[in-house]
Amino acid sequence: MTDAEELRRRTRELLAQHPPASTDRLDFLRARFDAGLAWVHYPEGLGGLGAPRTLQGVVDAELAAAGAPDNDPRRIGIGLGMAAPTILKYGTEEQKRRYLRPLWTGEEVWCQLFSEPGAGSDLAALGTRAVREGDRWVVNGQKVWTSSAHVARWAILIARTDPDVPKHQGITYFVCDMTDPGVEVRPLRQITGEAEFNEVFLTDVRIPDDRRLGEIGDGWRVAQTTLMNERVSIGGMALPREGGMVGPVAKTWRERPELRTHDLHQRLLKLWVEAEVARFTGERLRQQLVAGQPGPEGSGMKLAFARLNQEISGLEVELRGEEGLLYDDWTMRRPELVDFTGRDAGYRYLRSKGNSIEGGTSEVLLNIVAERVLGLPAEPRTDKDVAWKDLAR
Repeated sequence: MTDAEELRRRTRELLAQHPPASTDRLDFLRARFDAGLAWVHYPEGLGGLGAPRTLQGVVDAELAAAGAPDNDPRRIGIGLGMAAPTILKYGTEEQKRRYLRPLWTGEEVWCQLFSEPGAGSDLAALGTRAVREGDRWVVNGQKVWTSSAHVARWAILIARTDPDVPKHQGITYFVCDMTDPGVEVRPLRQITGEAEFNEVFLTDVRIPDDRRLGEIGDGWRVAQTTLMNERVSIGGMALPREGGMVGPVAKTWRERPELRTHDLHQRLLKLWVEAEVARFTGERLRQQLVAGQPGPEGSGMKLAFARLNQEISGLEVELRGEEGLLYDDWTMRRPELVDFTGRDAGYRYLRSKGNSIEGGTSEVLLNIVAERVLGLPAEPRTDKDVAWKDLAR
């Protein structure tokens, strides 16, 4: 299935059989998935047609013109950008058919149980334990900075299954049911006043072995697929010109000439150009995905995303002067998504501080770019061949 005209025909057939104006939203999304028009590059039967990834735009354009509903991708970004490609690569056929359809339609929200209080930047040092008892794993530990845990049905989870080998070798990757006994979600209130992040406590959580992704002890390799896709989805998202953080500040500049100064003008020009460079680089990165697995370039894009957001939001606060110091609402809320453009300048400034932490800290990503993109010598790692149980903690 590589022909754009054939995809248009199939899309129009879907629209004729399920008119968006008279079809329930969820019913339409399910029908779209079943027709192979969800993500056309996925295999047949799993929401795709085995077509080139570049042809997804053909389908999306036809559906947008017809006013068809989308699957609210910002709300289910962790599932779409991280869980789905990992399940596709490492999941069994049964796992793929169980999880991918409700993931794509948004019926089941996903979260990520990776980071821990004692193993943030050094993720491979994680201490959450999974001990096998028959055909189940008993999991105990704590995870932190978990976006959407308060609304998630499923989680992608990595846990230590063998403490007697070096830290990267004793990890296994699981799918965790967030409704299971022993899973406790607590809000983490942020500097913005909201609590989109959570900490998750796992106490004797019993996970069936058929919810394991990949081989026992191979969780670190499986997690690399998740992490590389995460960085692409954060740093390489598709945006129109002046999409994202640069849009509101450019709009303010045009509409409020009394706020302009020469210095602010020069800084805005520089950041506008850098935002465009990042946007086109993200497009090139997405096109590279057609060839296969995303590489370390996604780390560079995520680095640029964090730096640009923080610099642009800082410029916006300065441009607005006293208005920039105002904040619209400190009410404790539990949002389902991050809305950078739907809030005021103060929110964007405060929330962007987290961009250099979430999805991999900028310091770790700098190391990845240095070693895997630029080919610089790796930092000395004295714990590389030491059993996890013998590491100083």
